[in-house]
Amino acid sequence: MNTEPRNRAGPRTWAGAVLLLLPALLVSMDISVLFVAAPAVVEDLDPTATQWLWMMDVYGFVLAGLLITMGALGDRIGRRRLLLVGALAFGAASALLAAAPSPELFITGRVLLGVGAATLAPSTLSLLRAMFTDPAQRRTAVGMWTVAFAGGAVIGPVIGGVLLEFFWWGSVFLINLPVMAVLLAAGPFLLPEYRGTERSAFDLPGAAASLVAVIGLVQAAKRFVEYGADVPGLAALAVGAAALALFVLRQRRTRHPLVDLTLFTRPAFGASVLGNTAVSFAVAGLGLLTFTFLQVVHGLSPLFAALYALPTVLGTVAGATLAGVLADRVRPAVLLPAGLLVGAGGFGIVAAVGAETHLAVFVGGYTVVTLGIGAVATLANTLILATAPPERAGAAAGVSETSTELGAALGIATLGTVASSVYRSTMADAAPDAGTAATETVAGAASAAAHLPPHEAAALLSAAFEAYTEGVGTAAATGAGALLAIALVAAASLRRLPAGTRNEPADRDPGAPTRV
Repeated sequence: MNTEPRNRAGPRTWAGAVLLLLPALLVSMDISVLFVAAPAVVEDLDPTATQWLWMMDVYGFVLAGLLITMGALGDRIGRRRLLLVGALAFGAASALLAAAPSPELFITGRVLLGVGAATLAPSTLSLLRAMFTDPAQRRTAVGMWTVAFAGGAVIGPVIGGVLLEFFWWGSVFLINLPVMAVLLAAGPFLLPEYRGTERSAFDLPGAAASLVAVIGLVQAAKRFVEYGADVPGLAALAVGAAALALFVLRQRRTRHPLVDLTLFTRPAFGASVLGNTAVSFAVAGLGLLTFTFLQVVHGLSPLFAALYALPTVLGTVAGATLAGVLADRVRPAVLLPAGLLVGAGGFGIVAAVGAETHLAVFVGGYTVVTLGIGAVATLANTLILATAPPERAGAAAGVSETSTELGAALGIATLGTVASSVYRSTMADAAPDAGTAATETVAGAASAAAHLPPHEAAALLSAAFEAYTEGVGTAAATGAGALLAIALVAAASLRRLPAGTRNEPADRDPGAPTRV
């Protein structure tokens, strides 16, 4: 006789959970896979500087802008249905990207990939929330999802480096196709359908406002970091702020909002969203700098750079595991800030690295960063899902992942630009006659050195490597400061929450979700 409690998941549910890890991994991985594929893509397609900026950023922009919308849409039409539609769109966009013959088509492919990813990401997390009703099992499942989603940004360059060692750059996108095929084949059998009981009209004006708000505000942040408060940045800020105000006003007045804004009055929800933003800021910003540091400054091939980065993936796994083990014993007001402090400590180690420091120190610091990230992301996502009513799980998952993508976009913009600014100013003093390319990027300095006499090349490379390492250190110090500040906010916001992440009264809302 089976004595297992009825509310505990069985083998089929766990098999479905494992299946959901695949799209979560790929959605996050495709944010960072271009970090290592960038040199090959630039050489083949020869984009302008503006085109390359869009090739890098537009996927994250579209993904972040549509996550809330798609999460709410999944609550209405069915989360499994939206997931399978997203798998088709994601696979088709991946094929277009792999075959793109021009920067324009590459940008188009990245836009479509972002649309597909926005349908996949909130569906994976909200389905887990509905599939697991036992709090301990749900926390384990969310921890697995966190390793896949947060770890995807770390493992993307690792997988990309391995593929680029043997194949052309399009292979980093073609790898998505067999995974989407498995999802389409197995999803109808392993994943139940869930949707909210209300058959309300979809809030199209709210969806449009949220998209404009996210894209406008992220673009403004990127412009301010790189160029200061210039006219395009101020215009983007004005448009984004106006759209955000319209979105909030719309959500407060409509009968069926995309996001229940009262969730943000709960300290656990607001602090968890902020924690998600912080860890994504850290991992994406540092990831952007890491692979240039490994490949250019230390001369590693894509494959060896990927191998050196493997411990950072293990750090994410260890952090998620620790969060799952300690969550029933340690209050969130201690555990979540502790994870942020660990991440800040890792940034401190990276900030102390010099151009001649052994790579083990740099990788060790980066691994400490991911250890903290794994713990924070697991606890934050569990708290977000526990706070939301079941019928709004998709929208809550969309908010969670929007914070993740916003953090990634801001991390790349802020830390990347801080490092670039330090590099340019240092090189302007150390090698003012080196030429524009050499003083703009460390890759440009390496290219220029190849055409110089040996002694001049050695002097230029030494100055460039020192300048880039100093830029990475300054960016890491900036990241440490951000995590420390958010740790204080989280500690204050979560101080009344007891140990053990359990569903709040919203979980017992009479409007239970429909399981099909």
